[in-house]
Amino acid sequence: MSPVVILDCFTVEPSGLGVPPYLSTYVRSAWSALRRSRPDADARYLTIDDVRWCLAGGRPAVEPPQSDPLTYSVTANRDNAIQLLRDAELVVVVAGDAVPSVHLHAVNGSPEEIARALACVRGRRCLLGPLSAYVNDAPAQYAGLFDAVHAATITSRDVTLGSRQAAPYDLMRGDRDDFSGLVAQMPWRPIAELELYRGCTRRKFCDFCNEPAKSPLVAFRDVEDVVEEAAQLYAAGIRNFRLGQQTCFFSYRNRDEEAIRALLGGIRERCPELEVLHIDNADPLAVAAPVGARIAKLVAEYCTEGNCAPMGIESFDPAVVDRNNLTCTPDILMRAVQHINEAGAGSGPGGLPKLLPGLNLIYGLPGETHGTHVANLLGLSRILDAGLLCHRTNVRLARAFPGTPLAALGQQDPLPSAEHFASWKADIDFGWDQPMKERVYPTGLRVPGLHSYFVGQGGTWWRRLGSYSIQIIERDTATPVGTVGDLTVTGHAPRTIYGERFAAAA
Repeated sequence: MSPVVILDCFTVEPSGLGVPPYLSTYVRSAWSALRRSRPDADARYLTIDDVRWCLAGGRPAVEPPQSDPLTYSVTANRDNAIQLLRDAELVVVVAGDAVPSVHLHAVNGSPEEIARALACVRGRRCLLGPLSAYVNDAPAQYAGLFDAVHAATITSRDVTLGSRQAAPYDLMRGDRDDFSGLVAQMPWRPIAELELYRGCTRRKFCDFCNEPAKSPLVAFRDVEDVVEEAAQLYAAGIRNFRLGQQTCFFSYRNRDEEAIRALLGGIRERCPELEVLHIDNADPLAVAAPVGARIAKLVAEYCTEGNCAPMGIESFDPAVVDRNNLTCTPDILMRAVQHINEAGAGSGPGGLPKLLPGLNLIYGLPGETHGTHVANLLGLSRILDAGLLCHRTNVRLARAFPGTPLAALGQQDPLPSAEHFASWKADIDFGWDQPMKERVYPTGLRVPGLHSYFVGQGGTWWRRLGSYSIQIIERDTATPVGTVGDLTVTGHAPRTIYGERFAAAA
């Protein structure tokens, strides 16, 4: 029988990440749907890096020992990727960026690259992921590229039909079975993204967010369903998990403290030797509530250290907050940051804080003025002056995703950030990010259990797996990727920590 193929071109959304080593919910649902609908077929997993490798004649784009971000995430199928696509009865493409993204070790597949990869496919071609919003919004631009388009999910019942609405969770649970064959095709150590629910629990939605456009109604998964999927992934060899792909971990089951305790405890029980259990995304309104403080303590208790709860203040400017239905005020954010610090600022057994907040700032939203940047700097300074800790800060420009109120505004006059974003971001890097890194990861701190994962012109990058994990650069070295070691922090720069290897881990 002809193979069935998943072509992973990587995905990035506000609620979830699908760039290796992250194993996205999209890839897993595609695997389950193909295995259930075609149980006798040879199911293969490819990445866009495999296609690049073949089209380049089996050569990386840069000379070793430097790492090549264009072919970094090749799979066990890299040498026959084109032949697999040519022979495939069905190809499911997973692709799309809902937000701008830049990765040290990866380059997401572009529409042009996807079209080139699909040119040799003689079977049916399906799309799954955020790119579907752009395809549905401008079908003429993508005419003839896909035979079926799936916006949010794919199941064994609708593989070749396409779907606009997300499938019920019980239907997806029925498709799900064994992930061993999928994981075996990945040479890296995956970290599985686990979805808890879809939709947003806020009464008013942020104008830029794609989640309400993707799923206008909230649908929660049962605790048992999530724990069962974690156990299936664990049985397939995965030891690293992130509870992401939803808008707010703290809002699971409407901020049900006992459900969250059962969830975290259940994963710990069914996956006893897990290495990473982290969360992603936290609504500061939920974290700032009294129950939010209690949930933060549960996260610090059950999850592994180095954890991060990213929160979207988006802007400290009241005019921007009001104009875009952002709802979070600086005072609410401060209370949320305090709650997470109280629960998780203490160090775990490996020397890193158990749980720290992350902050998201967006420039280019309606209502922005030069005063917006001043308000952002003052708001960050208030947190810094209070002696609080923050793991990371993400500063980006807004993107109008199809189906959102921001996109409905159409072409607008340029805002100040269109001209000043680079310099404004540098202000935050030097005035906030570097001092915070020096506070959280001071010079002399020994960080054990790191692994080298990228070699560039500046040296070797080391990290742990996890949610926005700490990254340390060992300058002027070319340590083989996958080496395990302990590093001591020696210096800081905006968005960067430097270190020296202390000793190889046993």
